[in-house]
Amino acid sequence: MHKLAKTTLTLSGLSCSCVSAERWLRRTPNIVSMCRQFVSAQQSNSTGHDDVYDVIISGGGMVGSAMACSLGMDPSLEDKKILLLDAGHKKVMDSVPETYSTRVSSISPGSATLLAVVGAWDQIKNMRYKPYKRMQVWDACSDALIIFDKDNLEEEMAYIVENDVIVAALTKQLDRLSHNVQVQYRSKVVKYQWPMPHQATDYMPWVQVTLATGETLRTKLLIGADGQNSMVRKGLGIPTVKWDYDQSAVVAVLRLSEPTENNVAWQRFLPTGPIAMLPLSDSESSLVWSTSHHVAEELLQLDEESFVDAVNSAFWSNENQSDLVETAGSMFRSALSALMPSAGSPRQLPPSVAAIGPKSRVMFPLGMGHASEYVRHRVALIGDSAHRVHPLAGQGVNLGFGDVACLTHLLSQAAFNGKDLGATQHLLEYETERQRHNLPMMAAIDLMKRLYSSDAAPLVLLRTFGLQATNMLPTLKEQIMGFASR
Repeated sequence: MHKLAKTTLTLSGLSCSCVSAERWLRRTPNIVSMCRQFVSAQQSNSTGHDDVYDVIISGGGMVGSAMACSLGMDPSLEDKKILLLDAGHKKVMDSVPETYSTRVSSISPGSATLLAVVGAWDQIKNMRYKPYKRMQVWDACSDALIIFDKDNLEEEMAYIVENDVIVAALTKQLDRLSHNVQVQYRSKVVKYQWPMPHQATDYMPWVQVTLATGETLRTKLLIGADGQNSMVRKGLGIPTVKWDYDQSAVVAVLRLSEPTENNVAWQRFLPTGPIAMLPLSDSESSLVWSTSHHVAEELLQLDEESFVDAVNSAFWSNENQSDLVETAGSMFRSALSALMPSAGSPRQLPPSVAAIGPKSRVMFPLGMGHASEYVRHRVALIGDSAHRVHPLAGQGVNLGFGDVACLTHLLSQAAFNGKDLGATQHLLEYETERQRHNLPMMAAIDLMKRLYSSDAAPLVLLRTFGLQATNMLPTLKEQIMGFASR
């Protein structure tokens, strides 16, 4: 009986204590909110820590796959859980196809260094790539040209690599990083949910990713590498400055009339847009011809012989030149030669084309785009998700690989210092550093495109003088190449 009384008193005391505590908590709603956040965080950690990734990369392809490899190879990030979501199939290349792909990239030395660091460059060289040592750019409306090379063709300027080869090499490297980098192929994202503010009652600390299968993933940092129509960027409502060029690029594989060393990249500015021929081998090159949608469609409809004639004419014809511009350009060039007799490189003639690869002609629209922000809390954009450029300078994928190198470096530092990978502080450093590089490059590419889209005599004279003067200034050319090589 005595024990029963003691129990009753104890329970009564506990009840009184609970009532008092409840009344006190009601008077202090901030404490209630704090408790709820604490419980939410505890549940988040207990349900477990295992289903929260340190980094999720949304989007495969060249840039997304390189990002996953780069993070997986970094010593400071070796204990982090990284997931790559690729909407496509796994790109396996057991042997190199006999025919070349129409989609190729010009890989700068800086990008080649990144690919070497992540372990993919040696695989690329074992598959298929073509270095070039000179780039010759000239105007169809005048005789002006500029030649970029390094130490009289002693050094390689850049490398032409098929996009499929790059992705296959990165995919093979991802297989070797399976201990800390997971990859889900054919995984379509249907919804993103962003972290709620700390003051919200139902506080969610991570980015939540929902797949078409119904699976829900959470991550401390989401990296959007999902292309120019980025769902990540749109979901965040990040404004994008963009416009179409009212142009399409026609790409094809060209077979040369005769084998050559073929170590020069050729580009000629036509009034309708630039045409480029990039080396693939000693007997084949890749064509990228930017022109109006109407002309592009006509080029696709031509029979092979007529198409080859059109390509050769685009590189060799002088029908757009005028006597006035040619005379003025010749006088200016003679004056420059008198001032700087040893400057400039000798002009070369492009190879002629004999045929095209079977079923290799395709076209795609061209435009420019730039996200006003690259980062938000726990989110960063890379590659075409953040910026899109005209292919005339071959810088599209190089800008993306530059994003990868920069973001990896800053995340590595953050991890080494024990910081939260999704914190805004170092993400803003990434945004600042990359925009300082990307915006001037994009502005220069857009200016070149617009400057060479006219055949008006005053504008042709202006760009003729500018091109010839630049070609005679080795230091300036080195600075241009250095900026483009990063």
